[in-house]
Amino acid sequence: MRLSRREFGIGLAGAAALAGPGWAQEAPGADDAALTRFLDAAYEGLLADDPEALTRLGRKAAYDRLTDRSEAGLAARLERRRASVAAMKARFDPARLGEAARTSYDMWALELERAERQHRWRGHAYVFDRNGPHTRIPNFLINFHRVDEPADMEAYIARVRAAGPALDVQLERARTSAAAGVRMPRFAYDQSLQEVSRLMAGAPFGAGGGDSALFADAKAKIAGLRSRGKIDPARAEALERAAAQAMTGAMKPAYDRLAAWLAQDREAASAEPRGAGALPDGAAYYDAMLADQTTTAMTAGEIHELGLAEVKRIRGEMEALKAKIGFEGTLEAFFVFMRSDPRFYVPADDAGRARYLKLSEGYLAGMRARLPEVFARLPKAELVVRRVEAFREEPGGAAHYSSGAPDGSRPGVFYVHLSDVRATPTYEIEGTSYHEGWPGHHMQIMRAQEMTGVPFFRTQTNYGAYAEGWGLYVELLAKEMGFYTDPYSDFGRLGREIWRAIRLVVDTGIHAKGWSEAQALGFYTANSPQPEAKIRSEVRRYFVTPGQATSYKVGMVRILALRERARRALGARFDLKGFHEAVLGAGALPMGVLEARVDRWVARAAA
Repeated sequence: MRLSRREFGIGLAGAAALAGPGWAQEAPGADDAALTRFLDAAYEGLLADDPEALTRLGRKAAYDRLTDRSEAGLAARLERRRASVAAMKARFDPARLGEAARTSYDMWALELERAERQHRWRGHAYVFDRNGPHTRIPNFLINFHRVDEPADMEAYIARVRAAGPALDVQLERARTSAAAGVRMPRFAYDQSLQEVSRLMAGAPFGAGGGDSALFADAKAKIAGLRSRGKIDPARAEALERAAAQAMTGAMKPAYDRLAAWLAQDREAASAEPRGAGALPDGAAYYDAMLADQTTTAMTAGEIHELGLAEVKRIRGEMEALKAKIGFEGTLEAFFVFMRSDPRFYVPADDAGRARYLKLSEGYLAGMRARLPEVFARLPKAELVVRRVEAFREEPGGAAHYSSGAPDGSRPGVFYVHLSDVRATPTYEIEGTSYHEGWPGHHMQIMRAQEMTGVPFFRTQTNYGAYAEGWGLYVELLAKEMGFYTDPYSDFGRLGREIWRAIRLVVDTGIHAKGWSEAQALGFYTANSPQPEAKIRSEVRRYFVTPGQATSYKVGMVRILALRERARRALGARFDLKGFHEAVLGAGALPMGVLEARVDRWVARAAA
């Protein structure tokens, strides 16, 4: 399946010219080094306006500030990006660039196109959904703001104070969107209210027993300074008191204002969830989100039909495995058995949840030992498995990955939701571990972050179809390597793949065809063994994040098609390690650019 320029969907002139770091045959152009210096300076300029991004990179510049979320701040960052692209085009002739540098040139221009699209549709994005700033800011402080010195704790407290104004800015944006007819479904208001309530429970905010999650984190970081001899008891007490005052004096009033508005505006929200098509200019908005997430020009109709075909194909594989297992009955009856049999769930206590995490760690360790069989290079960064923090945990929430710091100061984290163990069956642990950890997101993202010889922004750029397509691809790769020896775990793998195919049908059904929540739940439940709580959580996720769910299967299908095309072209000379290096070796790429890179690798391997 060859991707045309139309399918690329983003109009970059240099998509066909691509090699990458480590490809010795590449001829550098006359201006390659100068372009790298230019793009590094331009990216540093953007980072200077984004203190939270700097912290995520492990840097402590602007450590006492949060990123400016105001309209003026957004406009200034966009204008800086526009100016940098204009300057790049004025200064550099693409014809004088080598292949890798030409790709960097085109991708920097592409990043402006993405930023323009996101800026245009910013009023359509739901501000306080499940990933809103009300949970992101505390999560950022807890997991990314490192405290090594007393000054770092003072910066932490300054950021707590800044959280109030940051939330107020976002609240004003939500008010503006609501006035224009853009509101979350009512269930999303309820979820956000619950999250605010959990965040504000406990000291120093109020009743609830014990310390709040944020105050517990602040106290732990202060205690760490004291244990390392950085501060004395009096200084520790003063810092703790200052943290409490910042939380109650600046942060809590903003959360109270947010909660009051959510409760009030909730009454105007639709009790029956509606898709993006019901929003003002909703069809155009959804098309833009599909282009952003898939990096193709596939229409909603094409994506819907692909999903239906993949659901049908995977059901056939499920029927065959069900027969091998020896289950008597229909596939739908087998789904019910997989959802309900106690053997597939850990106990709902601390020991059971610890066992779940231990199982994940075991699968990752087994995979890690065998990675050199199919990968030429591995990242240096460590990987850990953690339960999601209580204030943002939800029953049936999807596992996810948070990248480590490029300097190794912070490991990559594979997060699991375990508040409802009946929504997290054990037969899904294996595939989830490979997708989020080795050789999935951790492998791909940290390989990109550790790249050298390219402009720094290339190590940080992400594309949904590439990243999620890779994560789903490696779930199948693990099967090809001989993993999933337990047939129920293998059925869980198929369940995870059909889940992504279902997403193509349901996401486009909701946002382009006007499906109700009941229609979406019905299609999903009829074709998946997943627990009902997880199915409901997933469907609601699709309602509030249009298009994102389509990236997984679209990306996987494209990667598999490229592998098959390379295998046919090279025959006995096909090398799986080489293919994986072609896919991973230049960092995250749009699908069309990835195709060009793989074609270059095939041509060189065939020569």
